[in-house]
Amino acid sequence: MKNVKKVVKTLAIALLFISATSASAQKFAYVDTEYILSNIPEYKEAQEELDKLSIEWQKQLERRYSEIDKMYKNYQAEQILLTEDMKIKREDEIIKKEKEAKEYQKLKFGVEGELFQKRQELVKPVQDKVYQAVQDVANISSLDIVFDKSSGLTVLFSNAKYNKSDAVLKKMGYKPGESK
Repeated sequence: MKNVKKVVKTLAIALLFISATSASAQKFAYVDTEYILSNIPEYKEAQEELDKLSIEWQKQLERRYSEIDKMYKNYQAEQILLTEDMKIKREDEIIKKEKEAKEYQKLKFGVEGELFQKRQELVKPVQDKVYQAVQDVANISSLDIVFDKSSGLTVLFSNAKYNKSDAVLKKMGYKPGESK
């Protein structure tokens, strides 16, 4: 199944290239946004800050679940000795802690969570600058189509003369290959 998808994807890309080159001599190029971003110090700093936050929040979450696990094991060990009221109280405490842990997880790692917000705050401005620089390079070079080599696009062969990644970095004021 994976091979069929890969073949279909490759054929689609080949058709796209063929139609791009044969239809009224359209000009195209490609960039590698992963390479471009890896050469931008602000992006690297943002990624490091996001990784640091993510690791810290993950550790806090693991501590919460570890505490819940400990509460549950203690409850199971002592269950025989507890009255019905005490059992209900302990079960409620465990359920409450689980709910709090899930809320914490959602708050930090959810779709609109703090990690997502922080990523938007730190990374999106850099990505927007890259996008603008790609558009500027495309306009200056009179390109009709610019592909992103790093976005999972299967490129079986690419001639380096069509790679505009360094031109994008220069347009943004960075020296290509300066930071790796």
